[in-house]
Amino acid sequence: MKVKLQKNIKRFVDIVLSATILITFLPAWVIIAILIKATSEGPVFFLQERPGQNKDIFKVHKFRTMRPGSEKMVKGQEVMKGDARVTKIGNFLRRTKIDELPQIINVLKGEMSLIGPRPERIESLEDYTHETEKRLNMKPGMTGLAQVSGNIHLPLEDRYKYDVYYVENYSLWLDAKILMRTVGVVILGEEKYVGKQIVKAEEEKKVS
Repeated sequence: MKVKLQKNIKRFVDIVLSATILITFLPAWVIIAILIKATSEGPVFFLQERPGQNKDIFKVHKFRTMRPGSEKMVKGQEVMKGDARVTKIGNFLRRTKIDELPQIINVLKGEMSLIGPRPERIESLEDYTHETEKRLNMKPGMTGLAQVSGNIHLPLEDRYKYDVYYVENYSLWLDAKILMRTVGVVILGEEKYVGKQIVKAEEEKKVS
């Protein structure tokens, strides 16, 4: 199947699944909003500008999981377990990936896809090489190949390699495998999938 047709199908699936998820989990969104407001000061949602496809800037939506002011992070500093900046309810939201659900709005607007390279902070663009910039040739995703292969438990360079691999070898079948693996990541945690690639052995060499 031609790549262009696959990408058109991908967009259709994005719209259908995103709308379904939004409607189904709307009551849960209300409960989460109440818990966030009841357990810490600050807004319910966290919005931050991120570079999307072709470096187009958009505002990514997330449930706020950190204390106000914590978003002013050092570039490249990951938020690991036990981080004091994360609220109590935030720990749960981050562990289950529920904090990412508001990005469904970004998907419906066409700024993101359900699957693709994760959108990084704008400051990260300063360190991009010509090879790394290839990850911007597709819409960023709520989940992606790097996220189901270890994510923050991998060196940043390795995550970039997974992202570039995804862009250069895109297929609906690869999307399906990433989506299925995402369910496992939500249930078991990202660390359980370090070193467990979902691409074939001969393809793994390209991302190692």
